[in-house]
Amino acid sequence: MKQGESYRPLLSPEEKPLEVTPYSVTLGLLMTILFSAAAAYLGLKVGQVFEAAIPIAIIAVGMTSALGKKGGLGQNVIIQSIGACSGVVVAGAIFTLPAIYILGLDVNFWQMFLSSMLGGFLGILFLIPFRKYFVKDMHGKYPFPEATATTQVLVSGESGGKSAKTLLTAGLIGGVYDFVVATFGAWADTISTTFVHFGQVVADKVKLVVKLNTGAAVLGLGYIVGLKYAFIICCGSFLVWFVIIPLMNLIWGGQVIDLMGTDIAQTVSEMSADQIFSEYARHIGIGGIAVAGIIGIIKSAGVIKSAVGLAAGEFRRKPGAAVEETERTQQDIPMNKVVWGIAISLLAVFAFFALGGVVNTVWQALIGLVIVAVISFLFTTVAANAIAIVGTNPVSGMTIMTLIITALVLVVTGLKGNAGMVAAMVIGGVVCTALSTAGGLITDFKIGYWIGTTPRKQEVWKFVGVAVAAATVGGVMLVLNKTFGFSGEGALVAPQANAMAAVIQPMMNGGNAPWLLYGIGAVIAILLTMLKVPALAFCLGMFIPIDLNLPLLLGGAISWFVSTRSKDKAVNAARQEKGTLIASGFIAGGALMGVLSAILKFAQVDWFMDGWNTVAPGAYASGAQLIAVVPLVLICAYMIWASLRKEK
Repeated sequence: MKQGESYRPLLSPEEKPLEVTPYSVTLGLLMTILFSAAAAYLGLKVGQVFEAAIPIAIIAVGMTSALGKKGGLGQNVIIQSIGACSGVVVAGAIFTLPAIYILGLDVNFWQMFLSSMLGGFLGILFLIPFRKYFVKDMHGKYPFPEATATTQVLVSGESGGKSAKTLLTAGLIGGVYDFVVATFGAWADTISTTFVHFGQVVADKVKLVVKLNTGAAVLGLGYIVGLKYAFIICCGSFLVWFVIIPLMNLIWGGQVIDLMGTDIAQTVSEMSADQIFSEYARHIGIGGIAVAGIIGIIKSAGVIKSAVGLAAGEFRRKPGAAVEETERTQQDIPMNKVVWGIAISLLAVFAFFALGGVVNTVWQALIGLVIVAVISFLFTTVAANAIAIVGTNPVSGMTIMTLIITALVLVVTGLKGNAGMVAAMVIGGVVCTALSTAGGLITDFKIGYWIGTTPRKQEVWKFVGVAVAAATVGGVMLVLNKTFGFSGEGALVAPQANAMAAVIQPMMNGGNAPWLLYGIGAVIAILLTMLKVPALAFCLGMFIPIDLNLPLLLGGAISWFVSTRSKDKAVNAARQEKGTLIASGFIAGGALMGVLSAILKFAQVDWFMDGWNTVAPGAYASGAQLIAVVPLVLICAYMIWASLRKEK
């Protein structure tokens, strides 16, 4: 966008397109139920949490086209927006609540349902005042990778032609590529320097490892993120993996460091680089994300003040007074109703904590309420910012921080042991769902902004979608616990919940938090801000494993390459646009095939391809990694060739 230029969406603000119809609402709620159940089931059973937004958009386009619905674009946005509640509510619930079962304790349906629903409501309400800032005021400044991919699916499906053909071709190539890796293991999904002898020696002695995920979807994500942000994110990874981890091994290699009272028995030198990252270095990223988020809140003080002023102005306005009319594509739920909604939701949270068997006293319920309100509000914009930059919500890191703060405060008030663990997990579940919902909602808002739908209609039906998703997830987890269980032989994997349980148990039994590591992360975030480096993007790189960050840099480099080959700016722009379509296809195909692969793995129907499997169980096989280089080079070459190729 040029200075002073305004974006005009596909559906004109002067039009009144079909959006909320019996068809779009019914299909959206059906998608919510189906994908909530599938995501919870597969996330807990297989350990994979997939994002539902893109598969739902693909289904919506297909159904609307097959049924010959008029005004399909606006209705498809509503279907996708309602259906996407499934993924965000599932992420909030399965990261925390199964940990209660893992700890050998109990939680009932109503506690799971209310924790997820009220958290989702707060995520929606806290983000609405910031919608205009993120999607309109910052238009062109954030890449919004997931929203870009979803919008390309919706628009290409509606318009057809060359764009649809390019997207479909890329989706098939990227989907088949990721499907062959994930389901059949024809080559390694990660290339590591340990696949050669010298690299293994360096990893063992110095704890220096370089890893690269070979997935097409992650490569596509990097293309849309762009070289600038991808480089900043990778710099965070480089600091952790190339400096901090080897330095820890050099200085404290012979020592056992147990910062959290989790009975770690290994010395630092006995750990692998991955273990050092998980046990220590990743917490530096968590501290950095927390402080970078707070700095972001301070920098956004003007936006917050404006939102509060708008709400106060609506309350002071006399009945019947003239109101400046807002164009349709910028109409939100009125701010006074948002404020009342927040107040009622927080009151419901307090009642839930006090009367729902979560805590023992009213005082403890009040403390839980303050934790939920403050952290959800502060980190709602952090979650939105992270999604806008890299398409990844650091909700697990922020939830770990919430659990630690909650545990410390509850122990001081006298609530510890088993009762304290249940209370901390339920409170953490509310916050986790709020942050997850906020991150997903900013994606939906951006999709709506590009296409030209009415934000108010998205917001209203989000509440319904969240309630339906919360009920579905609560029921599924109850059934899964009775059928499989979360501990013992044959139990569900639930990796995120196991990590949360490992954090909370020592805290409630006299353990400590890794404050030193959080403090280091905080100092890094402050220094980055002083140097005018985007602190949140850098700290996200410190928190996310390096094998998922390096493909972003590779995709960003391809984006830069294809958009700088010509002296003609219009040609460069056309190539960049076509590359975005291809990258979106990779993401969409990878997301759809990821769901299918998880289902096949659970059903154990991939046995007939065992002969293709080159990946040794429990280890990185040298042959599999060597083979993986070839298809990775080929798919990068395809992306460059297809982006530069001149259309007839």
